[in-house]
Amino acid sequence: MRIPHLKRSAVPAALAAAALFAASACGTTEEGAGDEATEAGSGPVSVTDFLGRTVELDAPAEKVVTLEWAETEIAASLGVMPVGAADLEGYNTWVGASEPMDESVVDVGTRQEPSVDAIAGLSPDLIIMEADDEKLIPNIEEFAPVLVVEGSNETDNLARMKRDVDMVAELTGKTAEAEALWTEFEGKIEATTAAIEAAGTGDVPYLYADGWVEGDAISIRPFAAGSLVGSLGTAVGLENAWTGETDGAWGLGGTDVEGMAQFTDTELKFVYNNSYNDDIFNEKLVGNPIWDDLKFVKDGSMYELPHSIWTFGGPRSSGAILDYFAEVYAS
Repeated sequence: MRIPHLKRSAVPAALAAAALFAASACGTTEEGAGDEATEAGSGPVSVTDFLGRTVELDAPAEKVVTLEWAETEIAASLGVMPVGAADLEGYNTWVGASEPMDESVVDVGTRQEPSVDAIAGLSPDLIIMEADDEKLIPNIEEFAPVLVVEGSNETDNLARMKRDVDMVAELTGKTAEAEALWTEFEGKIEATTAAIEAAGTGDVPYLYADGWVEGDAISIRPFAAGSLVGSLGTAVGLENAWTGETDGAWGLGGTDVEGMAQFTDTELKFVYNNSYNDDIFNEKLVGNPIWDDLKFVKDGSMYELPHSIWTFGGPRSSGAILDYFAEVYAS
């Protein structure tokens, strides 16, 4: 996915005939996974992907290249360590705590501009990506079949995540592993719900945000109820404090410190991301009279999400977010 204005850590790509861009996609897709597990090497597999394309393989894929962090995480969590993945340095910064990568995984360039040469050199059985530009797909299909997953759906991000997982699982012969992964994730929802209920604090809304600095301006990006983080909060019975406009695909809002004045007297739990250690919320905004006057700032009701947990990821990242919700609401 492309996340506007968020800094990215990228490894330079040796670009060949064309640069390939991993782009965000939204909408709906057909269910692609079968009901029964398919063992690797047992025969043909196929799914209908997000773009409505039939992706067929003679046998489940063993050598997979992933061009987005969420799909890198999902493949590894199913027991399919990618042979190549885009922007490994960024993955380790933002995602790696939930599903670490092996040293054997080859970096294939940035998520925006993966290297055709690097991908081709790995001779993958399958390439997994998120895209809304069909013109680019034929360039990659010269080397391997391409599975396009949805990546986000503001209407129901948890159902969307399951569809994405099931498609990857079907084409890699890991449907049993996908079922176990989803059962694990559902267990996290149940455990987090129980922990919040036991703490008796679930009536306090939360606000999750990240942000960035451009010159002297600080932008704050709240995650609304339709975001993946917001969907997780809703699943465990929490109220999301952000009710403003969103981008319509990822469930992301946008504001500045002046826009945060709406929460001056609101009791809430503010959860934020600081994986790049730029500490916008504990350093750069300190001294701003609007920020300093917010009730959650004065109360110290601010909670930094542990590093390397991806807020746009798969079930393992989502499970880690749920664990942190339980910790925040028990405090």
